[in-house]
Amino acid sequence: MATPAALAYSAVNCTVGRTIAILGERSTLLVIREMVNGIRRFEDIRVRTAIPRQTLADRLRLLVEHGILRKEPYQAHGQRARHEYRLTDKGLALYPVLIAMAQWGDRYLADPEGPSVRFEHRDCGAKVDVTLTCANGHEVSDPRHVIPQPGPGAHLR
Repeated sequence: MATPAALAYSAVNCTVGRTIAILGERSTLLVIREMVNGIRRFEDIRVRTAIPRQTLADRLRLLVEHGILRKEPYQAHGQRARHEYRLTDKGLALYPVLIAMAQWGDRYLADPEGPSVRFEHRDCGAKVDVTLTCANGHEVSDPRHVIPQPGPGAHLR
């Protein structure tokens, strides 16, 4: 078997690894899911996800620090001021990632009656899917037709 070409390159500056360092915890992706679903307040997120308070506070802080979420103040009548969380443009850029995960889950993990959430195009109501396309506009239906190549930031080991 031939040695994979990727072994010649360092993985230290891999953007997938850097992304996992921020998003790799299960609770972090659940927070992103809640944001997409319009759930923005700490207690609402905690109740829906069952993430422990301290873990949730840590995840929200991390996502704010990385510019994925922003905090907005609100105050319920008779209560102290609090914050709710909103996706930034950087956070909204994760929407296709969440949809791709849902597509995979819908295919392999859904209940017999089907998935619990369906992503639809607001304008026409059609189901939204994530597809692979190349820069020339070709749809890539078989992932085996995608070849990882060293990018401009690749460094030899």
